[in-house]
Amino acid sequence: MSAPRRPTDPSGLERYYVLTGGRSGPGGSASGLDVATLIVSRAAAVPGMQHEHEEIIRRCRDPFSVAELGAHLGLPFNILAVLLADLLDAGRVEARHPIPASDAGSGADLALLEEVLSGLQRL
Repeated sequence: MSAPRRPTDPSGLERYYVLTGGRSGPGGSASGLDVATLIVSRAAAVPGMQHEHEEIIRRCRDPFSVAELGAHLGLPFNILAVLLADLLDAGRVEARHPIPASDAGSGADLALLEEVLSGLQRL
């Protein structure tokens, strides 16, 4: 006679609990993450690192948005944000936040765009 089978969790909540160590949301440096925030690796993965952390570091050699990471890894935003908080706190990745709409088109960025436009017009 076979051993009784343990019921599986079709929602994936058990897996998420294990991935995040029971944490439900990011704290500290990752609290300002947004789906448009770009993540860039700053260090290589180390032996023994959690698989999802390794995968984030590998994918983010070039800037990758939080939304893209979530889609590729199949993780909801809040779970991914917890994993990113771990990597941000360890200095293994860097978050580049999007420019707020209120700041777009003002200051040095506008001057830079005008210089680029001027240069293109001279070609």
